[in-house]
Amino acid sequence: MLQRLLDWDRQTFIYFNNLGIERLDAFWETVTDTVTWIPLFLLFLILFFLKFPKKEAALKSLTVVALSCFILLATYLTKNYFGRLRPNNDHAINMLIRILRSPTDYSFISGHAASSFSVTTLVVLFLHRQLRWAWLFYLWPVLFSFSRIYVGVHYPSDIMAGALIGLVSACLFYHGYNRFIVRDSASGHPG
Repeated sequence: MLQRLLDWDRQTFIYFNNLGIERLDAFWETVTDTVTWIPLFLLFLILFFLKFPKKEAALKSLTVVALSCFILLATYLTKNYFGRLRPNNDHAINMLIRILRSPTDYSFISGHAASSFSVTTLVVLFLHRQLRWAWLFYLWPVLFSFSRIYVGVHYPSDIMAGALIGLVSACLFYHGYNRFIVRDSASGHPG
């Protein structure tokens, strides 16, 4: 069963990766760069301070930063535990695919998917009452994650697992924020 899933994963990756066309390479190279998304992060921060009192906005921002640090650590530990080669480093398929990036660390899970889905989910959970259109922020993790297949560095299972870990982590941090930070703030206790 596991071998069938890995075969599906590899074939699906090869199929989607080979849909790439040269004239779109620059677009996907830009999408896959974390720096490209700095304006979105600034928008999240601005929205927090526009929609919430300063102290609450600062606490929400710090919660997002804490989640990001947690995801970075979880991704690092998971990649090193599983030690799965990235497609671009896998000699069994790297001649069959388009490679636009060549990282040398491991593949499972996708840090791009985990971080973008976690941050987006937490931001949407914080803002969904203030902004009905907050769900549109999910365009970022979808594009960001798919770019990793396009540039040849992640299998679909890496992305799906990363997205799932990101979603679950964001929900846990949101629950923790409401249980500990909001409750302590409301009761007057200093956290």
